[in-house]
Amino acid sequence: MRFTHEEPALFVVGDYVGGAAVGAVTAAAVRGVVSHDTDMVVAMLVGMVLGTIVHLGIGVLLIPLLGMFHAMVPGSLIGMYGGMLFGMRDTMQHPGTTSGAVAVGVAFGLAVTAAIRIYDRVLRGSGAQGG
Repeated sequence: MRFTHEEPALFVVGDYVGGAAVGAVTAAAVRGVVSHDTDMVVAMLVGMVLGTIVHLGIGVLLIPLLGMFHAMVPGSLIGMYGGMLFGMRDTMQHPGTTSGAVAVGVAFGLAVTAAIRIYDRVLRGSGAQGG
């Protein structure tokens, strides 16, 4: 990956660290609150709320250390939709451990962050920098 003067390497690292952190903490929070006997719609709404709170909290904590998430889009998507997915998964009585859920949260956070960065590059196009 090539870094430019417009995007310091620390901000790129911050995006991925932030995305992984939001995914991990959201998955753990949802796993701690949602049980297999929770209604799926309620679990998805609870997951969405928890993920949004986690996203904002981690964003506030990491901004001074690593810079803002790239337009805060990856973190909000990871928190909101990840929380919904994690809530739905946890109501479907899938066996698993909290550490497994956290690992899935980290992977989900990294994947969403990478997808948003690629999407952003594609929208800008290769000719956008030339004028």
